[in-house]
Amino acid sequence: MATNPLDEELIRRLANLLGETGLSELEIEQDNKRIRVARQINIAAMAPMAAAPQPAATAAPAPAAAVSAISAADHPGAIKSPMVGTAYGAPEPGKPPFIKTGDRVAKGQTLLIIEAMKVMNPITAANAGVVKDILFKDGQPVEFGEALVIIE
Repeated sequence: MATNPLDEELIRRLANLLGETGLSELEIEQDNKRIRVARQINIAAMAPMAAAPQPAATAAPAPAAAVSAISAADHPGAIKSPMVGTAYGAPEPGKPPFIKTGDRVAKGQTLLIIEAMKVMNPITAANAGVVKDILFKDGQPVEFGEALVIIE
């Protein structure tokens, strides 16, 4: 069995690059060798931390918001990010957003765009319905599989 020596220094540099950039996964292919470095990010664990510093007067609604954020990915009408990138709610700065909460959307209608590697990728509605919640902020980095919009 032939062994391929691994470039440990390259792997270390790629792992450091993940930490520096906040990416969750990085893959390169060179000379018929492919190296993939990935890390797990637990989004659900971060939601309670954001709710903790709120004042006592607003503490009661915060857990409900955290629960809805955690269960949003499991919602049957959740539109999830098909890639890592930056989410934008409008076709370009200064233009009206593609959707607002309460809008009725048609199957195939553009809901947002995700910029990945300088390419603008339209994210469309899988089914017709009403926009119940928009879970991203304009210009926010998003992860693969992250719930972005809820349509019922």
